[in-house]
Amino acid sequence: MKLHHWPRSSVIAAKRNGVLSRNSVNNSQDASQLKLCLEESVSKLLNRRWTLENPDTKVHQITVSMKETTSRSGIFGNVNFSIDAYPKLGDAMLDERGKDPLFYVVRDDLLHPFVNGNKARKLDVLLPIIEDCLGTDVVTCGGCQSAHTAAVAVSCAERGLRSHLLLRGEQPEIMTGYNLISSIYGNVIYVPRSLYAKREEMLLRHANVIAGPNGSVVWLNDIIDSFTDLPSGTNCMQTNANRSTEDGTRKVVIVKEGAGDAVALFGIIRQVKYLSQSHILGKKRPYNFVIDAGTGTTAVGFALGALILGLPWKVTSVMLADTLDGYKKQEKRLISDFKRYAASDLISNYELKNDLVQWVHRETPRN
Repeated sequence: MKLHHWPRSSVIAAKRNGVLSRNSVNNSQDASQLKLCLEESVSKLLNRRWTLENPDTKVHQITVSMKETTSRSGIFGNVNFSIDAYPKLGDAMLDERGKDPLFYVVRDDLLHPFVNGNKARKLDVLLPIIEDCLGTDVVTCGGCQSAHTAAVAVSCAERGLRSHLLLRGEQPEIMTGYNLISSIYGNVIYVPRSLYAKREEMLLRHANVIAGPNGSVVWLNDIIDSFTDLPSGTNCMQTNANRSTEDGTRKVVIVKEGAGDAVALFGIIRQVKYLSQSHILGKKRPYNFVIDAGTGTTAVGFALGALILGLPWKVTSVMLADTLDGYKKQEKRLISDFKRYAASDLISNYELKNDLVQWVHRETPRN
């Protein structure tokens, strides 16, 4: 994920076009009351148990400069990139503007040796909910080199939960990368592509086998839908969660491919709140976050977090795995589900549009 500054005029235009639409405020006193109400609502939204002990992440600065001579071929042959792993942030960022352009990279890939990037954010609130509901096993699916299944496998192992990973295709002759991690930490089953095409049937069938005649199976979405508001609580560190019942029965929870459910938005919104602190990026300066899109959940979460926190931030997402229409439908579904899960007093202050994210095509084919 990377971000860069963008013109304030663009922020104004975006607001006028309704991407950021807030109910009208009559005077400064009403504005202050609205701000306090929103801050209280966001605090309530984020007051719960998390997988990550804290939402911290590193931010690196990349400076772009031109070389006098071309040392290598390609479009970046005469371009030099220099990295600052400890840049000045907050108000000090204003002092860093020189003649060379620069941008910042949010290094969520450094969160965990195996659970990195947006996967850790998606699981941030998901796993505590499964624990609170006394889940014993987690079933999910993905490709042979799925970062999602590897993240689920490692995170479940760290918390004493059993993971069952249905991977698309055939077992490789030599296991490497995320496939190897999934195999080490979870129970892997390779599923023919013809069966994998019907994901929900596949997941449910396997979950029933694991549960056995005396166990139970529940979809993560059904757990969430059973609450008026998502269960909350104080933050806690990772704990061993041996949830087996006294009689040995299992409660199997099914998590969709990529954890692309609205509940995953909460961990991403928590990250946005962290980044908006005055000593990191602050709340006043406009930024454009550029995020690649698998399921599109991270991009929607960032845009939604910026909206409810009142941040002048824009989100541009590069489409990698679906069509524009597909991503727009996903955005609409996630926002609709978030309205049901989030505190009503928070949502009522906004007119949530379904065009929070600017979806763009990838210029070069994905390898």
